[in-house]
Amino acid sequence: MDSFRRYGKASLGRNDSFATYESGNNVGTSTFASYTTGATGGAGDFAAYAGQTNTAAATFTAYDNTGNGRSREFAAYAQDANSGVQTFTAYAKSANAVNDTFQDYGNHSNAVASGFANYGDKANGANETFKDYGRDGNAPQNTFRSYASGSNAEVDEFKGYRDNANVGDDSFASYANNANGAEAGFDGYGNSANPGSVAFKGYGQGVNPNHRVGFKHYAGDNTSFKAYANEGVEFKEYQNMSNMEVSKTAALPSSHHRMQAAKWSPEPGKFFRERELMMGNRMPMPDISDKMPHRAFLPRDIATKIPFQTESVSSLFGAPPGTAMRQAVSSTVAECERPPSRGETKRCATSAEDMLDFAVEMLGGTGSVAVRSMESAAGGGGDVRLGKIVGIAGGGVTRSVSCHQSLFPYLVYYCHSVPKVRLYEADILDVDTNRRINHGVAICHLDTSDWSPTHGAFVALGGKPGEIEVCHWIFQGDMAWTLAD
Repeated sequence: MDSFRRYGKASLGRNDSFATYESGNNVGTSTFASYTTGATGGAGDFAAYAGQTNTAAATFTAYDNTGNGRSREFAAYAQDANSGVQTFTAYAKSANAVNDTFQDYGNHSNAVASGFANYGDKANGANETFKDYGRDGNAPQNTFRSYASGSNAEVDEFKGYRDNANVGDDSFASYANNANGAEAGFDGYGNSANPGSVAFKGYGQGVNPNHRVGFKHYAGDNTSFKAYANEGVEFKEYQNMSNMEVSKTAALPSSHHRMQAAKWSPEPGKFFRERELMMGNRMPMPDISDKMPHRAFLPRDIATKIPFQTESVSSLFGAPPGTAMRQAVSSTVAECERPPSRGETKRCATSAEDMLDFAVEMLGGTGSVAVRSMESAAGGGGDVRLGKIVGIAGGGVTRSVSCHQSLFPYLVYYCHSVPKVRLYEADILDVDTNRRINHGVAICHLDTSDWSPTHGAFVALGGKPGEIEVCHWIFQGDMAWTLAD
């Protein structure tokens, strides 16, 4: 645990740099309170901060408060980290002409959450850039509350934000409230491999209508807009207007059109076509390793006695507010309580018995069921060759239940039914020696008509929703349930 308090207060032209700070740590906690308060000039740099850390937690309170002309960059911050919570409270409050850049922040991370509360409050002439933020992450969560409230001439840019992430949730509440001359651009935002959610509530509202907010190349699945400002807002090349819930009429240009696929690519091998499942075929294998901490299921008679609520679980397992564990519990509970997507039937299983019951129920309620997963992580991140391939259920169209681990003090799986699929088991061979190194399970989704046009699968493979089938591997630690052969 490291604490920086009133560091560099009222300094002039001071530069500070945190390079490879807390890299590879287990449970790293840092507090930056009133850091460089009232400072003028100079620059700060957080480079490769908390990389590959397990449960990283950092708190920035009143950081650069009332500063003047300082710049700050968070580059490769929390890269490849596993869980954690970053909190920015009253960051750069009442500051003048500050420049902050969050680049490659949280990339390849697992379940990292960031909260920006009263960030840039009453600041003047600030520039904030979020670029390649949360790329390739798993379930990133970001909350922007009263961000840039009461500010003057603040410019915010979100570019390549959450690209190719797996789900994830963002919330913008009272963003740029009562701001003057504010500009915010969302360009290439939300191109997640699997749709997450974004909620804008009270964005750009207040007594001063002088602001410009632009959504360009925005992938808008699972996005809601409520109590939105009715002036100074432009949607250009917004991918999905059907999910908008606008309580006030936004100023939409008459020529808005559907976005084209953003110029980014998922990890090689993450998605592939069914025809590639052929013995002897050489293909890239994505990183399939299980990055979750080791935990166990509770017995059902114990799990059922613990209310599946944030307060109850946090109290029992000692997770006070502000900790990474508390945030993980809140995120998992919220995801489990989320209404199912169209055509989805889901359940969060808190015991092995719950998981089995759900699988049996979804697969027909009679007969035996079988569960399959990736044998190990061997071969991930490089090319492999396919050995013997066997079609499950005789290679015919079947129904499956997929279960994915959730971050929680004890083992919890998010399970949902997946209709109209074909599943295959395959020996995975070393590409040079043809030696068997792994045994994997691939699932091919035959009906993609409800998928987003900007889903990572179509970026990687071409095609459009409903035109092609999409296959992917069942990652280590996840499970696919089917009726037994």
